[in-house]
Amino acid sequence: MRSYREELWFETATRRAYINITPRVEAVVSKSGVREGLVLVNAMHITASVYINDDEPGLLRDYDDFLERMAPQNAGYRHNETGEDNGDAHIKRQLMGREVVVAITGGKLDVGPWEQIFYGEFDGRRRKRVLVKVIGE
Repeated sequence: MRSYREELWFETATRRAYINITPRVEAVVSKSGVREGLVLVNAMHITASVYINDDEPGLLRDYDDFLERMAPQNAGYRHNETGEDNGDAHIKRQLMGREVVVAITGGKLDVGPWEQIFYGEFDGRRRKRVLVKVIGE
């Protein structure tokens, strides 16, 4: 069994963003040389997320609206009493998830026809990383 590790870095200009990172993950899988195995894609910051869904602009706006209803940015979070202003971003990350694991078959991501891997940013404007760990043969 082999393993390969790479980091993807992001710095968004906006507080919230949804970035399709599927091509970047595919490139890492290809570089790894793994033909059969798994890839873990993990947001390494507690105010960012990695998730799988359709890359459809209306759906991305729906996510943003839903998350803002569930965890409004200016709702008076106790976390913000520490001098931070991102209590909402922590909750949004919990709702969207921390990581995804995808099967690799024949050296390719084994996903459904509309499935794409996204990086979700909920407290942007600073540099953050995503771990991509590939294991298999």
